[in-house]
Amino acid sequence: MSISVQGWRQPRLLLLMLPAGIVLTAFLLVPLVQLAIAGAQGPDGAAAYLSILTNPRHLSVTIATLALAITVTATALAVATVAGLFLARHSFAGRSVLIAMLTFPLAFPGVVVGFLVIMLGGRQGLVATISKALTGDKLVFAYSAAGLFIGYLYFSIPRVILTVMAAAETLDPALAEAARSLGARPLRVLRDVVLPALAPGLIASGAICFATAMGAFGTAFALATDIDVLAMTIYTEFTLQANIAGAAALSLVLGLITWVSLFAARSLGGRASAAGGG
Repeated sequence: MSISVQGWRQPRLLLLMLPAGIVLTAFLLVPLVQLAIAGAQGPDGAAAYLSILTNPRHLSVTIATLALAITVTATALAVATVAGLFLARHSFAGRSVLIAMLTFPLAFPGVVVGFLVIMLGGRQGLVATISKALTGDKLVFAYSAAGLFIGYLYFSIPRVILTVMAAAETLDPALAEAARSLGARPLRVLRDVVLPALAPGLIASGAICFATAMGAFGTAFALATDIDVLAMTIYTEFTLQANIAGAAALSLVLGLITWVSLFAARSLGGRASAAGGG
């Protein structure tokens, strides 16, 4: 009887997995294979995949994109951790409204975020108007690395805040109280008790922030006039240069970078959770 039940379960599981397998094959594996083939069909052949290191422009764009993504991720983690811990530990009038406003940017697409940055730091933006009135010169930053940084930070912070709040609400307050009763100062409690407990969530949300900042296109398309990032380079190679092979190769390299970051975060998050007893 047990053999027949076991024999029935396996075909049933395969049948249940069939729709997911079809979608995965049709919309991920097949396009990826086509992309890989296209990337190797240019004049440089498979060497096109190394252009991110051998082509000076591609290398500088990659370094700029990595620097921007790392800076955005670090800043988002720092700001959102403080805000998330505060919101998780304190109740006050208007708290729900504040949380809703802080997470509101998640509803905006990248182009809208870029437009908001232009309204803030563009040539006719709020900062330019105020600086013109005060100093006689317009302060414009929307179309530079600073504008991209603010735009990416705008939709990165809400993700981390939600993660930190969810993790902080599961944190046992008795652990922090025990550390304080033993004479630990607030910073040491934060370093030795709170942050290790939040580490898996921080690593996961940080990886998502990094991957998003590496590949975000809408905001970059709206703002990137004085700075180039990988997503914009892929777009210009494909549309303006008609370099399909180069665009395909850069796309796969960009995808590999983000995949490695997510894989590493998953591994580190699992180790942090095990070390913390989770």
